[in-house]
Amino acid sequence: MCALSDPPEPRRVSPGEYPAWDQALALLNRDLAVTLPQLEPLQLLALPSYDADEPENVYVAMANGEWQGNYLDPTSQDTLASALASVADAAQETVMELQWQAWPLCPEHGLGMHPRENPEEQLSWWCAGPRPPRGPAHIHAPVGALRS
Repeated sequence: MCALSDPPEPRRVSPGEYPAWDQALALLNRDLAVTLPQLEPLQLLALPSYDADEPENVYVAMANGEWQGNYLDPTSQDTLASALASVADAAQETVMELQWQAWPLCPEHGLGMHPRENPEEQLSWWCAGPRPPRGPAHIHAPVGALRS
């Protein structure tokens, strides 16, 4: 029996438990492998709720089990697009906070990019850097399709 003050133990999520998040994480790990090849793939970790009636909380974590930020919104599993948006935000938060660097970086501007839906309704990495002459910010690549 554990005391109320004892934190619950995280567990690595098995493949197939959360299919939409698995798919989304596979895309994010492709971008991670291209942009930060020294890092091992990210993983999903689950933490039981303190309340037995509540579902477990799932986080995007580094290979060593560390994570940063909020858990994934359970309703984001409804579609691949919402799962990808949720996992991309969580992955970015974990990588940036634990590696102390912006991720991913726009190769053109050296600025951190953010996931954003583009006009074709596809989640893409968006860069705030302008394109000449005085052009607007730009979409760099779809999430999961970054190149070195």
